[in-house]
Amino acid sequence: MKKLLLTLAVLLLLVQPAMATKGKVRIAYVEWDCATASTAVAQAALEQMGYIVETLPVAAAAMWQALGTGDVDATLTAWLPVTHADYYAKVQDKVERVSVVTGGAKLGWAVPSYVPINSIEELNAHADKFGNIIIGIDPGAGLMKLSEQAVEDYGLSLELMEGSGATMTAALADAIKNEQWIVVTGWSPHWMFGKWDLKYLDDPKGVLGGEEMIEAIVRKGLQADLPEVHTFFSNFKWDSPNQLQMVMAWNQEGGSPEENAQRFLKEYPETVQGWMNK
Repeated sequence: MKKLLLTLAVLLLLVQPAMATKGKVRIAYVEWDCATASTAVAQAALEQMGYIVETLPVAAAAMWQALGTGDVDATLTAWLPVTHADYYAKVQDKVERVSVVTGGAKLGWAVPSYVPINSIEELNAHADKFGNIIIGIDPGAGLMKLSEQAVEDYGLSLELMEGSGATMTAALADAIKNEQWIVVTGWSPHWMFGKWDLKYLDDPKGVLGGEEMIEAIVRKGLQADLPEVHTFFSNFKWDSPNQLQMVMAWNQEGGSPEENAQRFLKEYPETVQGWMNK
């Protein structure tokens, strides 16, 4: 009898993972702070629903290509209608726009508020104070493509420097500590606007675009393959931009994105339940 019970217990352990797993979901994202926060929270919620979730940090071009080929199921990192317009145009027949994750998104060039200029058109006159450079992020970002166009359209003598989101904020922190002049490629929502007193430079030519939306995009066929997951992404949105900024701030203050995602699930169960409802 004991041997039979032991055998049954072993069999139960073997079949339990299969019973608990509804399927696998792959989410691609660009390693921006807002995207990291959204992706980690979505992963935690989907895992709570019983799915295995794989997240893939990639460049913007690779993210859109993977969506178009169906190699990934979704992204919560699509900036539309401007920043990712070229990427979306190439795959629009192979993907589906299902939700606005948050509105009020913006791209621009930012300076500390103590810098006494207010427009991109004023940069050339003070180029030496900025070290003749504009601090950028990763070269594949849509913001960098628009920034390259801005340098050309405004006839700027400053050079656009490539880097990453992390190197950009590190340079910003160092400059502010020493009260130096600096101009960086920036976007909202971003934790840096809560940490420091910054302002966007006016863009009278509108090269960097106006207000944007951060959207959830899924591959075609997801609804047929994983209808519950399709519903989740269709429902996924932050209650407000401030809610997203809050999670981003948690990630800066301490704890991993995964730990802070679990914190969000515990503290905002009604929001999470709204994503899961049909």
